Amino acid sequence: MKVQRVVTPPLAANSYVVGSAMIDCGGDAEFILRYLSENKLINKIRYLLLTHAHFDHAGAYFALQNIGSTVGIHSKDIEISRKQPLAHGMLLFTPVNPDVVFKGGETLEIGRAKLKVIHTPGHSPGSVCYYDEDRKWLFSGDTVFSHGGFGRVDLPGGNAYELVSSLKKLTELDVEMLYPGHDEIVEEKANLEIKKAYEVARRILI
Repeated sequence: MKVQRVVTPPLAANSYVVGSAMIDCGGDAEFILRYLSENKLINKIRYLLLTHAHFDHAGAYFALQNIGSTVGIHSKDIEISRKQPLAHGMLLFTPVNPDVVFKGGETLEIGRAKLKVIHTPGHSPGSVCYYDEDRKWLFSGDTVFSHGGFGRVDLPGGNAYELVSSLKKLTELDVEMLYPGHDEIVEEKANLEIKKAYEVARRILI
């Protein structure tokens, strides 16, 4: 099984196609539908799994829902999106109306892949990562990035202590490949990048 990376507007967020699922979808519905159509995926994406409800990752969710994809997101980001907090004068969260609500701990069978939903609050209250234990893949949204980077905590719903705790949780996983919400994929020994992110965050955030 291969993973296709799609860099989406408006803020160059990464989306990923994994079998019949898409993880995140960006904020431009026209762009993502055109990509799926041009790559003959328009009738193959049965699931949209959101890492969190920020507009640059989830804004186009309705386009996939309209073509029949089942949309899943964590309950905490549904709650905060309904309050519509502003960030720098703009709406930060997409008010997602999902088909499936995650609490964390669920295992999703997507073809031959089994993705575990790991609740990793800190960047947003309902941020999650999706982990394939067999393949050692982690789709991390904006919780952790390449080169020891991690998500910001100064936006509405952010929490430094929760992010550090979430990063510590991720250090306990066996991760070879990291598929983050922005920037480059880590193709080997990704657990080292996660541990680096945890150590840096622990020093500067708390």
